[in-house]
Amino acid sequence: MKPTALCARYWGTIGRQVPTVLLLAAAGCASYSQQPLNPAEALHARAARTLDPALIDRKVRTIAPRAEPSGAKLDRLSLFAAILLLDPKVEAARASIETAKAQARADRKAPGPVLTLTSEYANDPSTRSPWLLGGVIDVPIDSGGRRAARLTVADSNVLVARYSFAETLWAERMAVRRALVDRMIAQRQADLASAMSALRDRQVAVLERKVAAGALARSELVQAKLAQAAAQRLGSDAAVRRTQADRSISGLLGLPEAALATFELSWDGFETPPPDPLAALAPDDRMQAITARSNVLKALAAYDQAEANLRGEVARQFPAIVVSPGYTWERGLVKLPLSIGLALPPLDLNRAAIAAATARRLEAGKQVEAEIAGAAAALDATITERRQAMEMLERLRKADIPGARQLAAQADAELRHGSIDTSEWAIAQIGVLQFRLSELDALARVLAADAALEDALQRPLEGPELMIENMRIGGTP
Repeated sequence: MKPTALCARYWGTIGRQVPTVLLLAAAGCASYSQQPLNPAEALHARAARTLDPALIDRKVRTIAPRAEPSGAKLDRLSLFAAILLLDPKVEAARASIETAKAQARADRKAPGPVLTLTSEYANDPSTRSPWLLGGVIDVPIDSGGRRAARLTVADSNVLVARYSFAETLWAERMAVRRALVDRMIAQRQADLASAMSALRDRQVAVLERKVAAGALARSELVQAKLAQAAAQRLGSDAAVRRTQADRSISGLLGLPEAALATFELSWDGFETPPPDPLAALAPDDRMQAITARSNVLKALAAYDQAEANLRGEVARQFPAIVVSPGYTWERGLVKLPLSIGLALPPLDLNRAAIAAATARRLEAGKQVEAEIAGAAAALDATITERRQAMEMLERLRKADIPGARQLAAQADAELRHGSIDTSEWAIAQIGVLQFRLSELDALARVLAADAALEDALQRPLEGPELMIENMRIGGTP
């Protein structure tokens, strides 16, 4: 057979096989499916979202089997379950974990080989055939320090995503907790302001009659009306703060404001905070809690990434090996070449990249120290603030409010005996309400300190959330 005929037969055989190979390869390929997003549809979907009590109860039983179902009431545990189910930021953080997992799986796959096909025609009458046909497959050797560094970085990315999820979940929980405190304080302030306004109305009515009779200077009536307006403004401001708190809670859960209208928000023991929420924690437990904070763990995972990157840069000092087996049909001769390629390092033996990676590792270590120091300092400052706030609350409850109530009771007796008029009696009653408003301010300060304590330790210190058992960082049970 002539060389030209042999060549034609060879390429004819290849030509018949190539379509089959391509079809088989295409059958195993993934296809692209476009998924456009419509912001308007997302907005309408949010407006239509509701809060399902049965779904919340199921979630509560999953994460806290010992908890009782709350039904139409939403306590802190139920709201935490709602955060897990509905909060858009938590959903986005959970999606980040799945992205990191998928990327880690992809990073475990070795890089694909490179196939090179060659063809050459030589017009040389002395050879059996003018054609040279061949192919080479370049197979990089994926092993050693480079692969280990890449996989460590991929696994660290998953950990960072999990700790970011935990950090986001905690931040949302704290935001809901603070909004719930604001709502309940505002509701109590509104009730006290309403009672104070009623007393101010009675006082102004008495003073108006006295001024009309010429028994009182008009300036005292003006002062009383100013106090009346202040009480009304206090009630209006409290109502606004309550509405804002409701909006904050519904917004954090990704719900329209009306979705919470049918639920009662509750907090057992709201007005009786524990004397010392850290009493059950030993000093060692506090330090362990600080080092277990999600931001500290995330900083540690970032340090591991920096360590792995440094290891990878050190491995790049040495050549990367590429094995290249091939096949060549050279003018009637069959050859099986085998080549070994070396991807050489930079001329400085990668020292600059190693120095940069070393600096990043040092920076990551300092960031871990900064996170721990910041958490410890915040805890120390909050302990002092909590102690002072509790002392103020106890002083109001043990001395100031009982004294004001005693004066109010005395005013009740004097009014019955006609010793004082309604205006003077109202002043005594208003004194009790003013001290109770001060009590609410002190209570809000104590609860804010409690929130800061929990935030410093990133763990609940009291309440129904202590019953949570089945939680994993970075996901739901």
